[in-house]
Amino acid sequence: MADIVLINPRFEVSFWGLEHSLPIFGKRANLPTAALPLLAALTPSEHRVTLLDENVEPLDYARLSRADLVGLTGMSVQQHRMAEIVEELKRRGVFTVVGGPWVSVQEDAFAGLADVIFVGEAEETWPRFLRDWQEGGHQSRYEQADKTDMTKVPLPRYDLLKMHHYLFGSVQFSRGCPFQCEFCDIIVTFGRRPRLKTAAQILAELDALLACRLDTVFIVDDNLIGNKKAMKVLLGEVAAWQRKHGYPLTFFTEASLDLADDPDLIERMTEANVVCVFVGIESPNEASLRETRKLQNVRSGKTLLERVHAIQDGGLDVWCGMILGFDHDDTSIFAAHRDFLREARILHAMAGMLAAIPKTPLYARLAAEGRLDTQGQREFGTNIIPQQMTREDLRDGYIRLMQELYEPAAYFERLDSLFLAARLRFAVSRTRYWHRHPWTWIKAQSCALARALVLLRRLMTQVPDEQLRRIYLRQALKTFRRRPDPTVLFVYLIKCAMHYHHYVLARDLAQRETPVVNSY
Repeated sequence: MADIVLINPRFEVSFWGLEHSLPIFGKRANLPTAALPLLAALTPSEHRVTLLDENVEPLDYARLSRADLVGLTGMSVQQHRMAEIVEELKRRGVFTVVGGPWVSVQEDAFAGLADVIFVGEAEETWPRFLRDWQEGGHQSRYEQADKTDMTKVPLPRYDLLKMHHYLFGSVQFSRGCPFQCEFCDIIVTFGRRPRLKTAAQILAELDALLACRLDTVFIVDDNLIGNKKAMKVLLGEVAAWQRKHGYPLTFFTEASLDLADDPDLIERMTEANVVCVFVGIESPNEASLRETRKLQNVRSGKTLLERVHAIQDGGLDVWCGMILGFDHDDTSIFAAHRDFLREARILHAMAGMLAAIPKTPLYARLAAEGRLDTQGQREFGTNIIPQQMTREDLRDGYIRLMQELYEPAAYFERLDSLFLAARLRFAVSRTRYWHRHPWTWIKAQSCALARALVLLRRLMTQVPDEQLRRIYLRQALKTFRRRPDPTVLFVYLIKCAMHYHHYVLARDLAQRETPVVNSY
């Protein structure tokens, strides 16, 4: 039996990390990485597996030194911390393997440090490596010849994670995206043919998450609707599970903007109690969208605004990704993004500077043009050299846009436009279910009111800025007067807590109190 420890390294402060808001929610991390519990499930039962998330608990290097094998996973935003950990493990003589999104695109990132690297998916290569390792004949690099058959993926070992420390749970329905955006590494890793799990697999995972006492779950698919026909069937199964259990789980996910062109798909998502969807809008500049081959955003006869509003009108809160610094962007792009997001009523916009990820078409093109600079990446927050502005213009414009988006007046203008003027219908299918089951409705509303009061108290005691506290209280009271629904109030207060994180992140960026953290 081998003693195996698998690590998810600590993140730098980032947009989605919610680090500044987590204490208000009483949590240590936003959500668990999907890789660790899955790798644990793929590990033969004769081995002992320990999962460590540095976002939840500090690493004990004395404990790691006693392990037979230590594995790390991580994304590009974790690369510096990953390197620190691997270097320390190397110094201590620990056998170390590394996999995940970053090493998959930057294979030499841990040259001379990691004993083994895994490129791409690892459902087949991880068990193969363990057999090779036990027999003393392991390779230094593993990569699957074929994409994973998702119908054979086992139930993740959620029981090995300290799930009570996470704000959300995570689950994966599918992998792959049919589109070919120039900057995206998803199709590099997962391919363009969406592959789905079976309904039985998904429902078993939902049962496991429910047993962990979670109520909000992120469906981590990079594009949930890559195969619309198959996903509609799967969402129907999830909706039936929700009705059977009384709608215990709330979901948010990612999808392409062509969701707006399929009202039936929007309805099926809301029936499954998906309440928020992250959409890659990227830019209000159509020339930039065409440049980066984001053609799914320009094919419809409707405008970007009309499509966003169609999704919102269907009952889904739209979050989005926005990118600055395409070749067709000049310095007017920052105001264009700000104005678009205000009109779109989008609260949570992950604005970021364009970055070239190794192995993507964008990286190859810019490398051929001599427009990559990795040396200045920490200073400028991106490795690209823009075409119609300086790197200083791009960095400073990005930071200024973040400040403008999350300045309280601008944020709450968008929030009130969505919640009060447009009256976003939150969790419409769950609400209909509650109305058919009065005792469930009373219990749910009482619970929502209690949670709202707890969250309001934390906002009033843990946010140090007195002016912000006053704004949050005033906005919450105004909203409850106009929409006297405990569930709406609770969601609104969540938006206040999230605003605090975005506001502090933007402030620290402007004051250079944190490195330039780029979302992309």
